[in-house]
Amino acid sequence: MVEQSDRAPLLDWEEVPPAELVPAAPSPETEDSIHSGLSSYPTEGGVRADISLNTSPARPNSVTAVSGESAHSPHKHSGPGGDASATDEEGDCAFHGLSVRDRRVTGWEEKDQIVAVFVVTFDTRSGNMIEWCLPQDVNLEGVEFKSMASGSHRISSDFIYFRKGCYFGLACFANMPVESELERGARMKSVGILSPSYTLLYRYMHFLENQVRHQLQCPGQYSPLEAFYEDKKAVLPSGGNGLVTACPTSVLGPIVNRCMHPEMKITHPAGCMSQFIRFFGEQIMVLWKFALLRKRILIFSPPPVGVVCYRVYCCCCLTNVSIPGMGVSAPEFRPFFYINVADIATLETEVSYVACTTEKIFEEKKELYDVYIDNQNVKTHRESLQPLLRLNSADREKYRKLCEQRQLLLYSQVDGDCTSNEEDLFILFFMEQNNRIFQTLSEVAGSADPTLSAEHVRAMGLDPQSDRGFLVDLLEIYGIDVMLVIDNPCCPQCCPEELM
Repeated sequence: MVEQSDRAPLLDWEEVPPAELVPAAPSPETEDSIHSGLSSYPTEGGVRADISLNTSPARPNSVTAVSGESAHSPHKHSGPGGDASATDEEGDCAFHGLSVRDRRVTGWEEKDQIVAVFVVTFDTRSGNMIEWCLPQDVNLEGVEFKSMASGSHRISSDFIYFRKGCYFGLACFANMPVESELERGARMKSVGILSPSYTLLYRYMHFLENQVRHQLQCPGQYSPLEAFYEDKKAVLPSGGNGLVTACPTSVLGPIVNRCMHPEMKITHPAGCMSQFIRFFGEQIMVLWKFALLRKRILIFSPPPVGVVCYRVYCCCCLTNVSIPGMGVSAPEFRPFFYINVADIATLETEVSYVACTTEKIFEEKKELYDVYIDNQNVKTHRESLQPLLRLNSADREKYRKLCEQRQLLLYSQVDGDCTSNEEDLFILFFMEQNNRIFQTLSEVAGSADPTLSAEHVRAMGLDPQSDRGFLVDLLEIYGIDVMLVIDNPCCPQCCPEELM
């Protein structure tokens, strides 16, 4: 079903999902088993993310997060469903950093904010170039390379998320064979948009895919794009910074803090997070630590790059925490999505980011990154980070519990599609783990004896010996003032080793 705007009847950029079918209610036995499985990973302290199932007809079998001590907190989260072209239903405002379908809270609704629309083409003589754009005076320098990834000539279609200054972009690429010597047998174009956040870019994936095919078949016909821009163009605030006011934190309550980026409220295709974790397996625990430490993470992959852009998003999701004020001193973990050699100067000044690229030359520029991921191979050239590449028993136990919870969820919904619930389960799993760590550290730091013992470390789900270096870095980056006291494994009879 297509929902068309009254102001632009030519367009079909927003797809309305079909009505959700209400499955039969699960048996009490099944419900009990999944509840017990999801709650089998308790947190230490008062602030936690409870994972439970909501079996109401309006949102059947969805995983819900409740922040704080009370189960009656009004701030709830229901996960995404459907593909990249699905739109949001009415619901609660999202946790910052979580993948959600619902966007609306009392007194606030996120609006479409399209800053620019553009068409990029590959010219056999000039290379990538901006063919058309609105508004005509917008600065799109470099977008011709961001929206058509290096190596794209070898694939038929792709989609790309990217960052352009303070804006985010989404472009859909297509490659069509043509009988033309001038075009050397292939016509390649990308159609894309820019927005101050990537929150709602997914809504226009289907429209952009249709438009890039239209541009390949009928070059130069821009009427649908013109109507789209007129319908969706942003009304930016004065001041020139290009930023649009996000959901006020007073509405969201204590669950919002600086660690959760406002732009991380994205609904991605169902299966994104579960595919991400299945792809990396146990290595997800290594990525989780690097992300919490705000390292510069660069993911290499040949085209298509769309699925790799979602891995960038998933890396950011590993760092969610719902403890108010936690992480204000830590660097912002900035998602850059797709980058190329034109971004080198920008990356030289970044202290924390996660990005992806199709250009192998980045591997040689080790000064630009801390962690380099090639396919499923996670590596670092920094000697101080080498120990984090090795999985320990606590890492494997966390991964086992994650897989166990996923299996319980799958068994509880044999006859239904539980992919969106998987997304919530994975995201909330890591947020709960992060809450455990930071809640324990906060309590120890505020106590009369701010000494972190091996018992505290085990309570956080970490290994007192193997995770010692990780904890030392974590305390420094987040500015938490505690004393770490762990016995030296090489000499148990010696005095405990103390580090600030």
